[in-house]
Amino acid sequence: MMLTFGLRATIVATCLLGPTLAAAQDAADLAQDLANPLAAIISVPFQLNYDQNLGLTGNGSRTTLNFQPVIPFALDDGANIITRTIIPYVWQEDVIPGTSQNGFGDILFSAWYSRTTDTELTWGVGPVVRIPTGSNVSTDTWAAGVTGIVLQQTGPWTYGALTNHLWDIEKNPTTPTNTTFVQPFLSYSTEDAWTFSLQTEATYDWENDAWTIPVNAGVSKLVMLGGRPVSLSGGVGYWAESPAGGPEGWRFRLGAQFVFQR
Repeated sequence: MMLTFGLRATIVATCLLGPTLAAAQDAADLAQDLANPLAAIISVPFQLNYDQNLGLTGNGSRTTLNFQPVIPFALDDGANIITRTIIPYVWQEDVIPGTSQNGFGDILFSAWYSRTTDTELTWGVGPVVRIPTGSNVSTDTWAAGVTGIVLQQTGPWTYGALTNHLWDIEKNPTTPTNTTFVQPFLSYSTEDAWTFSLQTEATYDWENDAWTIPVNAGVSKLVMLGGRPVSLSGGVGYWAESPAGGPEGWRFRLGAQFVFQR
């Protein structure tokens, strides 16, 4: 009888804990997938950034809400096309002393042809296009170029770099553009779906011979909201380098990434 009772208890515990353990593992796997910019997942991230000490007087501030849908397309040869569109809405005050501006900033569209090798190295390459919106926070200049990503996922670690280069493509550009963007990144995902990340988002402006380099640290947690997985995040950064009139000191970031398909 004791053996029968023990067997029943084991079966009951397995039935109760099995789905929970499986769900926890799924959440941990998804959290790490979301650390991969080239993961074949439909997601819609919202990212809110606050920067300060802008403008000629250093008293300006800027808040930027980025809407960043990511849409993958699977190809027959096992590769993927991953698209990401960054649509920013900007509010700024005293960047131009005594004034305020708001509106949609330039839209940045990227598409990568992506493959993963036998060694789990993932790479992607493709075009990038900057689309002006005509607002008072837009460059009013079309630009295009190339973009690439390479990354490795080893255990709970994800590390790699994203880069692009943009040139203006207008005969008489309002804002002459010749910029290189480099974003090395490192993240660690835990078994309970927390992810800790460190990255820079460095831009070099060849027209003005100037670097813009924020260093960002963040933490995110995958949760279920209304039956849908959502990654909630927060972070801080510091402007290690900035051109004259650019942001200085600390910056702050909040985010929510809604997952629609894995």
